[in-house]
Amino acid sequence: MEVKAVAKYMRISPQKVRMLCGALKDRPVEAALSQLKFMPQKAAGILEKIVRSAVANADQNAGIDVDALVVRNVIVDQGPTLKRFRARARGRGTRILKRTSHITVILAEKSV
Repeated sequence: MEVKAVAKYMRISPQKVRMLCGALKDRPVEAALSQLKFMPQKAAGILEKIVRSAVANADQNAGIDVDALVVRNVIVDQGPTLKRFRARARGRGTRILKRTSHITVILAEKSV
């Protein structure tokens, strides 16, 4: 049985989050959380919070063993982009794109 947690409109670029996703896939939840704890990136803290939320969601289901959960997949989609302008030389302006992410973490019980 699978459980998931979704975080929408996170103020971080999807590219930065996707860098960490490969380290989590097909790992036990305990190992994934301990690995995220020692990563220096901002995305690691965000992913840790979402994985903990997915574990809490699994805990609410009666038929799931929380200790046997594995990170099945991490999906990072692009959310809406905030567009800002910065003043530049000679009266010009440059567009600044502040990207957002929709992050989905899917956990499943370890298959024997």
